[in-house]
Amino acid sequence: MILYGGTIYDSSEQDKLLDVIEPYINRTLAQKTLPVEKVIAAIDCLGKEIAEGRFDACLESVQTDSPQRYKLLAAQMLSRANLEFKLKTELAGLQEHSRTAPPNGMPPILVKTMPLGVIFHIAAGNIDGLPAFSLAEGLLTGNVNILKLPQADSGLSLQIISRLIALEPELEDYIFVFDTPSNDIRAMTRMAQLADGISVWGGDAAVHAVRSLAPAGVKLMEWGHKLSFCYLSDNDFSSGNFIDNLELTALAEHIAATRQLLCSSCQTIFIDTDDVSVLHRFCKGFLPILEKASARHCAESHDERAYLTLLRHTEYLEDMLGHTPNPNTEYRGNGCRLIICPDDALECSPMLCSVLVKKLPRDRIVPVLRQKKGYLQTAGLICAQQNRDALTQLLARCGVTRITSAGNMSAYFSGESHDGEYPLRRYVRTVNVEINDA
Repeated sequence: MILYGGTIYDSSEQDKLLDVIEPYINRTLAQKTLPVEKVIAAIDCLGKEIAEGRFDACLESVQTDSPQRYKLLAAQMLSRANLEFKLKTELAGLQEHSRTAPPNGMPPILVKTMPLGVIFHIAAGNIDGLPAFSLAEGLLTGNVNILKLPQADSGLSLQIISRLIALEPELEDYIFVFDTPSNDIRAMTRMAQLADGISVWGGDAAVHAVRSLAPAGVKLMEWGHKLSFCYLSDNDFSSGNFIDNLELTALAEHIAATRQLLCSSCQTIFIDTDDVSVLHRFCKGFLPILEKASARHCAESHDERAYLTLLRHTEYLEDMLGHTPNPNTEYRGNGCRLIICPDDALECSPMLCSVLVKKLPRDRIVPVLRQKKGYLQTAGLICAQQNRDALTQLLARCGVTRITSAGNMSAYFSGESHDGEYPLRRYVRTVNVEINDA
């Protein structure tokens, strides 16, 4: 389905609508300004309606995670207080209008912060409703927004966005939503040609594809796939009994609740050791904790069980065909597994509560993690308090952009950057105007 001018159209109307979208957008840019207060009021009201259950029926049918958790996150992210704080934090010092006072007698100029113009959002589908959150950032900065939904979108995004327009009809001229397949290059190119900036969410293949279709001069805002991990240091693993360890319990809850499907999810657990026996003691102690968390969060669907079966059979066949034994050691539990690997590379795990466990002495942190520069996102850190500052500084120097406690790796923090950058700053431009006081 397509949302255009506040009206829902069938997907078959795509080309007809694209034929007339440019003059529509040009009229909006020439004649209108989107008041940020109206945007905040509408988004705030939408967040309250999500929290109060307006979309519960849709959430129950599409969410693999807890609908309650999704509603809580929406209420936090879409609240007036959070939106105002986000604007203040991300656009700090970028007043709408300001007059400079240059040195050496040079004449002043007027500085205006303006919307980029038209943003083409190419959304990812790893979280239902995420495209609507991306769209909200474009609206907060006053831009016209063209949103291409991911093919895996459940319909929740379109419901949320349609409701947002109903709450504030003035937004209808700033929102165009298409369910265009990613292989429809002709339509994607037409949308890209309308844009001043393209915001793309996805993996390397998606980013490379967008680069190839983006016209010269269009600003690219790439939010690619990232890798996250947990780093354990200063822990005593000799007993192997971690049942009362609150930090490891929180880590297990994080792994199971996110199913390792998010960029901020823990894929690898690194342990500050060069002794493989430490990894084995850790896995024996951590597996029962992960099993309990998995039982609470990971009721596997038929599709997931089929995926895991196929994955493990493929691994077996690859080992047989390669005539080399698999060097990994697995500790399997109900609905989860820990995989000890002989290497120290950060990589994506098989996910769905299948976690890689590797050695990484702290003097190897920089050379190892720098191999994944550009892909690093969140590090969950478990260590002695007296060493936390030093390890935090070391991880930050590698290129990690979020450092949290292990249980909060995927938590939302008001005012935080996204992959080390503030999105709203990328969605505006600075215009300099000569001042003529004559």
